[in-house]
Amino acid sequence: MIVTHILGDCPKCQCKDSFGNVLVSGNRLLRGCKLCEYATKIELPRLCKKIIYLDQFFFSSAFRATDERFITATRRIGRMVELQLLSIPYSTIHEDETHQWRGYGGKTKESLMKFIKATSRGYRFIPSYEVEQTQIIKAFKAFLAGQSPTYTLEESDAIRSNVHEWDGYVRIDVNRYVGQSELIRKLKKYSVEELIDLFEDWAKSENRFDQNVAIEMRGAANTYLNSYFEFAARVAAGDIWAFTNAPVNSLVVESMLRCLPRDLSFEECMAQVVSFFNSKHFTEIPFQSISARIYSVLRDKVKHGAYKNREKALDRLMGLFHDVGHVATYAPYCHAFVMDQAMEVLVADARVDVENRYGVRVFTTKNLDKLLGWLEELEQGMTEEHKMGLSAAYPWVELS
Repeated sequence: MIVTHILGDCPKCQCKDSFGNVLVSGNRLLRGCKLCEYATKIELPRLCKKIIYLDQFFFSSAFRATDERFITATRRIGRMVELQLLSIPYSTIHEDETHQWRGYGGKTKESLMKFIKATSRGYRFIPSYEVEQTQIIKAFKAFLAGQSPTYTLEESDAIRSNVHEWDGYVRIDVNRYVGQSELIRKLKKYSVEELIDLFEDWAKSENRFDQNVAIEMRGAANTYLNSYFEFAARVAAGDIWAFTNAPVNSLVVESMLRCLPRDLSFEECMAQVVSFFNSKHFTEIPFQSISARIYSVLRDKVKHGAYKNREKALDRLMGLFHDVGHVATYAPYCHAFVMDQAMEVLVADARVDVENRYGVRVFTTKNLDKLLGWLEELEQGMTEEHKMGLSAAYPWVELS
C-alpha cells in the first residue's frame, strides 16, 4: 500500500512510521500501513464549494506574473481551493482561447493550459455546447408539458457533481482535441469584422431595447433551424460525413425532434419546434436571455456613439464572442465571475444585470480588492467540522 503522508506507527503491526494517509476519494479518506494489510476509512464532511469562473484574461495575467494584483489574487484563490472552500472549473472556452494566444509559441501555450488545469485542480465545466443544448431541451420539454416558462437552474446542467468532493492526491490530465488555431483565429477576426460592419445600421436604428432583444432571439432561433436544414440536406444528398463534421448547433433541432411523439408527421413536429422558438420558454433560457441582452446593450451603445473608430473597435471587441460565451453559458451557475472591464461594462448594465438575476458576484481588475474581501469571508465562515476534515485529509495544510 502506497502511503502518501506518514502519520506514525501502524496500530496493528506496530511498525515504526509506516501508517498514514493513502488516498482521498469522494468524501472518504483511506489510511493504511505500507508494510501490512491494515487499513481504515474515515468519513469526511460533505462539501458545498463556492464556484468561481476566472475569465481567460485573468488566467493569462496570472500566468505572466508581472502584475502584483493578479499574483496576490491568485495566491488567495489558491488558498481557498486548498481549504476546499472554492472550486475553479475550467471550460472548453478556456482551451479554445489558450490555443488562440497570439505571440506565444506552442510550448508557452501548453504551459498556460497546464497552469489553468493546475489552478482548477483538473475540475471542468461541462462543455459549453452541451450546456446550451441541455438548456434548450429542458425548456422544450417544459413547453411541451405546458409548464411554466421560467427556467429552473440546476447546477448539474453545467457542473459535474465531483466538483464538491474532497480533492484527491493525484490528478489525471486528459487532453482535448482543439481545431486548427490559425483557421479559428481567421474566422474569429472575420466574425468580429462582420459584426462591426453592422454598426452603421445600428447607429441609425430607432429600435427600442426590447425590440433588439427580440431580433437577437429570432436570429438565434433561425441559426438553429438553418443549421439543421443544412445538415438534413447533406444527409438526404448521401453525405456520409454529415454526422461527423456538421456544426454542433445543427444537432439541436435534431435532439428536439426526438422529444416528440413518433406518430407525428415531420410537418407537425417542425410546427412544434417553431412554436417553441417563438415562445417565452425559449426567451427565458439563461444562455439565450443573457447573450441577447448583452448584444442588445452593445447595439444601444453603438446607437449612442460608442465604437466609432473601426480599428479601435476591432481591437477592443476581438474577444467579444468568446467573452459572451463565457458569461452567457456559465455565469448563472457560479457564485462569482471574474471578467475584464470591457465585458463588465456590458454585463453590469441594468438590462443584463447578471448579479441580481442570477446571484453571481462580478469582479474585474478595478475591484480585485472586493474579490479578496469575498474570499476572506469564505475562510472566516469555515466550520469546526470542516477544519477537522481538512486536518485529517491534508495534515500539511496550515489553518489560521
